[in-house]
Amino acid sequence: MRISILFTALFCASPLLAEDRMSAAEFEAYVEGRIMSFGTTSNPSYGVEQYLPNRRVLWSSGNGECTNGVWYESKGDICFRYDGDPEAKCWAIYRDGDGIRAEFTTRPNTTVIFEIEDYTVPLICGDATS
Repeated sequence: MRISILFTALFCASPLLAEDRMSAAEFEAYVEGRIMSFGTTSNPSYGVEQYLPNRRVLWSSGNGECTNGVWYESKGDICFRYDGDPEAKCWAIYRDGDGIRAEFTTRPNTTVIFEIEDYTVPLICGDATS
């Protein structure tokens, strides 16, 4: 009987412990029109992404070069496809405190990025226009 009660308590509590991924609609509402910087635990300057209308993006890894791309939802992930790169970059995105956290799902268990701050000026790119 005790095992049954313990199992029921754990089973019922598990949804409270689970994190929900942001849907495409939630992600779009959160990012559109923003310029956001991201970092990892070992690299606080991972990169900056500008979120444009119609799910377009402009990515810069901080070296002055930018890459145009688009984002879309696929199987619960938010995926990015950038000009000149045939491989989609997919992320499971979660709310994390006052920001978001993204876990790279294209190659699981390799990269986790965190929102650092918003930029108030457009990206200046040496190779693409913002």
